[in-house]
Amino acid sequence: MTPAETTASVAVMRNKLLASTLFLAALSPFSAVLAQTADPAVLTPERVFANPSLAGPVARGVSLSPDGELVAFLRSREDDVDVLDLWAAPTGEGEPFKLIDARALVPDAGELSEAEKARRERMRISQRGVVEYSWDQQGRYILAPLEGDIFLAERDGGAVRRLTETEADEIDAKVSPRGNFVSFVRDQDLVVLELNGNRETAVTTDGEGLITWATAEFIAQEEMNRDTGYWWSPDERHIALQRTDESTVDVIPRLDITGGGASVIEQRYPRAGRPNAVVELFVHDRESGERVQVDLGENRDIYLARVDWSADGRTLYVQRQSRDQKTLDLLSVDPDTGASRVILTQTSDAWVPLTDDFKALEDGRFIWSSEETGWRHLYLYARDGTMIRPITWGPWPVKGLNGVNQQTGEVFFTASFGYAERPAGVTGGHSACPMPGGRVAMCDVQGERPTTQRLWRAALDEQNGRFVPVTPDGGWWSASMNRTGTAFVGNYSDLDTPPQSGLYRADGTFVRWIEENRLDENHPFWPYASRRQTPEFGVLDSHGEMLVWQMTTPPGFDPSKQYPVVMQVYGGPSGGGVRQSWQGATSQLLTEAGYIVFRLDNRGEGDRSAAFKQALYLKMGQPEIEDQVLAINYLRSLPYVADDRISAMGWSYGGFMTLHMLTEPAMNLTSAISGAPVTDWSLYDTHYTERFMSTPGANPEGYAASDVLDQLDSLTGRLLLLHGMADDNVIFENATRVIDGLQSRSVPFEMMLYPGQRHGVRGNERQLQQWRTYLDFLDRTIGSRAPAARD
Repeated sequence: MTPAETTASVAVMRNKLLASTLFLAALSPFSAVLAQTADPAVLTPERVFANPSLAGPVARGVSLSPDGELVAFLRSREDDVDVLDLWAAPTGEGEPFKLIDARALVPDAGELSEAEKARRERMRISQRGVVEYSWDQQGRYILAPLEGDIFLAERDGGAVRRLTETEADEIDAKVSPRGNFVSFVRDQDLVVLELNGNRETAVTTDGEGLITWATAEFIAQEEMNRDTGYWWSPDERHIALQRTDESTVDVIPRLDITGGGASVIEQRYPRAGRPNAVVELFVHDRESGERVQVDLGENRDIYLARVDWSADGRTLYVQRQSRDQKTLDLLSVDPDTGASRVILTQTSDAWVPLTDDFKALEDGRFIWSSEETGWRHLYLYARDGTMIRPITWGPWPVKGLNGVNQQTGEVFFTASFGYAERPAGVTGGHSACPMPGGRVAMCDVQGERPTTQRLWRAALDEQNGRFVPVTPDGGWWSASMNRTGTAFVGNYSDLDTPPQSGLYRADGTFVRWIEENRLDENHPFWPYASRRQTPEFGVLDSHGEMLVWQMTTPPGFDPSKQYPVVMQVYGGPSGGGVRQSWQGATSQLLTEAGYIVFRLDNRGEGDRSAAFKQALYLKMGQPEIEDQVLAINYLRSLPYVADDRISAMGWSYGGFMTLHMLTEPAMNLTSAISGAPVTDWSLYDTHYTERFMSTPGANPEGYAASDVLDQLDSLTGRLLLLHGMADDNVIFENATRVIDGLQSRSVPFEMMLYPGQRHGVRGNERQLQQWRTYLDFLDRTIGSRAPAARD
């Protein structure tokens, strides 16, 4: 693409984004309705972090029964937003009903085990009560772990029975595919319980110490989006299960400091460049009791990425990722012998991303995604790994495979792109779409639209089929389909619509609400809605890449005045934060305080092209900061921005970013808030860090450049540093080295530490304190109590 074409492309995207925003505003009665609201209330931190939640009745963990006739979901209690109950609703007529009342079954929730606390931290679960559940494939039962024990709800009649009552925690519980067994991990071993008779059978018995069965290792849970360590075959005969040996992993002593004292945790933590746990895979034959080991190859320093069964249960598919993550092999495994062979390989000069896009079809073929063309797309393969054809293609990425209707040959996926209808008789003016093998085809796709997302469908077997939108344009859609691909739960929000969940047929026809969450006078957010500002969206160009941004101004904004700015930043590999979706209440706390709130998705952030994501390869903290400099220069070009009163705030990777932004002279920030930052990537874990930075030994220059310690002399403003004192992800050492570095330089800074908190601050009371601290710091550095403008 030429520079002129790039400029034109960016201009077109800018117009599309602005037009989309105007389109959403025109569709919604939000503005007209709010004009009738009397006595608007100013949103306060005390109300944001109180019950009931301002988000309204949001359904979590929504899933359809396999036959699509019942939908289950988790809902916060009105008297305690941190406790979840399990609800269900018929897909036809009938009102939602509570299936499992967490407090009725377990009135006094005890302390979770350390293993379960760590597992929930990996899954980012902060609530109590029913936090997860699963259907059997027949749709007869829902299994729900609750406070360490397991409960089974019968669909017919709604009876709930307790399956376990032990001192030990039963974790990762599942109903077998045909509903005859329940399985779970207890004390590091896998146990199977017969539902007809309640007889327990220990599948393994030697799990103890550093040996664990059927549980995803730390790295898989934290970085690979895999939170299970065992897989039932569809016919219930076999169970594939992993064995993890952590004896090879370094022991990193970690202080766990709470309000009641401190203890030393000898944590097995695989730092970048250091040994991982040894993970092996076995297949247990439930009928014979025999167990065979799967041949994963001679090299044991690999990652067990994904495990799936064929529809007939005769083949086990294993995704094996190399330690450097540049190779991803798909193995076909004989479950009776453990013998394996590689049937497909994906490679990259940077890294091959892991997805959940693998789907084994009933006829033996399978669907899998690849970034071979530079964009993530879906492909159809024969049983032996031979590619039959691409299912999707174009200059945009598939976000995820949502479902397949094998009877109609329809494939459902989510994506962020625009589509131009081809007028009758018109043949020119279409985009060149990259295809596998370096081929190029002409298509009607306009290109990516990263601030919106919708559900689409494509043809499984039609070579030149078009992509058909299932959900309307605008806003942000996600979807969860039933197994047969005939219905889905659609989750939607836009700038004027809080998150809502509904049931839809596969063609997009609305069936019923699960949680409408209508923003009216009965909604908890209603008193504050009239002071809520609609973000403006735009784009910037960086090295030919389109960067999307959003900006929200304070209530009563006057462009003839000047306002301080808070740059909210994450900046690292993620799904992106700039979206035309409902904005969180904490952003309104900032606008109520008189700040313009700005966010830019820099290169490396967001589900975009491979080139966009790989811009930070081997040099984290460099292209991201370069793009944020571009953003602040844009802000300073605006007449209503007080260019000497700009701050930045972020957590985790965002904390890493704000530290580097505060030490970047070209940004010249007045202040920054850094929460739980990585300050030296050699202290972080293997899979995440090596994916983007290789190892410290192979990339010493990149690691050195990303270490903020040597840049502390360049601080341009005031720093607020926050960290959980029991953080087992970004360990506390990341903060203490900065604390020590600043103190040794006699540099004043502010600090807020959270005893007992891990990689996030949990609970209304502590979050209220956290945001009071944020607002006080911002007020003193860039707000009403800030000193006079600097020279």
